[in-house]
Amino acid sequence: MTVVVEGLGLRYPRAAAPVFSGLSAAFAPGALTAVTGPSGSGKSTLLYVLGLLVRPTAGDVLWDGVPTQGLTDLERSRTRARDIGFVFQDALLDPARSILENVCDAGLFAGMDRAVQVERAQVLLGRFGVEHRASHKPGEISGGQAQRVALCRALLTSPRVVLGDEPTGNLDAGSAGVVWDALQDHARTGATVVVATHDERLADTADHRLVLP
Repeated sequence: MTVVVEGLGLRYPRAAAPVFSGLSAAFAPGALTAVTGPSGSGKSTLLYVLGLLVRPTAGDVLWDGVPTQGLTDLERSRTRARDIGFVFQDALLDPARSILENVCDAGLFAGMDRAVQVERAQVLLGRFGVEHRASHKPGEISGGQAQRVALCRALLTSPRVVLGDEPTGNLDAGSAGVVWDALQDHARTGATVVVATHDERLADTADHRLVLP
């Protein structure tokens, strides 16, 4: 999935200045692109636009050459569920549901068969060393474990696009490395992976880098 932004601009109502203006960039499949820049440069906002969560006020986002600006809200929602995995700085797990159910939620929204959801979730939890926490609630696991669970949720449907908003920002070096390596591995499957990060050490290992001013 090649994701391209053309002449992208976004200005919030009553804001003194746009978040960004005239931004054009391409994000290649099979690669991890790190988005870097100072706080307030629009890194997170760009991810929300790429992920069809926010509509730009100018320009467009093209998925394999197809403009997305004209998609209805329902079409955008279906595309997110089917094709996009999100990993945020905070794991954003549902505190009332088990770890396994939190991971399976991504498959539910994508229309994945329940048995396939559970099997795939168990494989991913085992891969990231948190399978023994499957029946626990998010409040019963560490922050590093919660972020690994969030990663499992993002990868459950084998999405063609994965977007990470500071996914290692709250983690120690060891846990951050696990998450970053997993994102790089997913890119090697042919997926398009875009990660906003302040961590220069990790950004230096990305396949490409987009620096926002």
